[in-house]
Amino acid sequence: MNIDAFLRRHGIAAARHEHAAVMTVEESERLVPPLPGAKTKNLFLRDKKGARHFLVTVPAMRAVDLIALGAALGAGRLGFASPERLHRHLAITPGSVSLLALVNDTAGAVEFVIDRSLWEADAVQAHPLINTATTILTHADLELFLRAAAHAQRVIDVPSAG
Repeated sequence: MNIDAFLRRHGIAAARHEHAAVMTVEESERLVPPLPGAKTKNLFLRDKKGARHFLVTVPAMRAVDLIALGAALGAGRLGFASPERLHRHLAITPGSVSLLALVNDTAGAVEFVIDRSLWEADAVQAHPLINTATTILTHADLELFLRAAAHAQRVIDVPSAG
């Protein structure tokens, strides 16, 4: 899926900023210039049986308590999904995980969870399916994107570790 074409087709005028490839939040702090919007971190998780998959978007510096998150979602024990599952469900590779990848989940197999602080932010940052650019989505554009991608959001206070 060409995410830029998808965004244009749905009237989403998201600003895109190219930068060096980043695989981690720490690398993005060093290599991505200051941009508007809240910085995000995305976790692609699965339940113990592999029956449910979650894309969880939290503030970039948040360490997530996976046990408490699993309980909050009624999913039991959560773990990170494999790169193969990531590719099968969201058609992306590790390092490029982003809420924009929901566009590739046409089967609706992935549940989208976003931390309340990000949902209430004026804008958020997201990789446009690659880790060499960052796209800025206003809150209105985020809502428009989720409708266009046929995904509902579950807004919760994602539990912090520690």
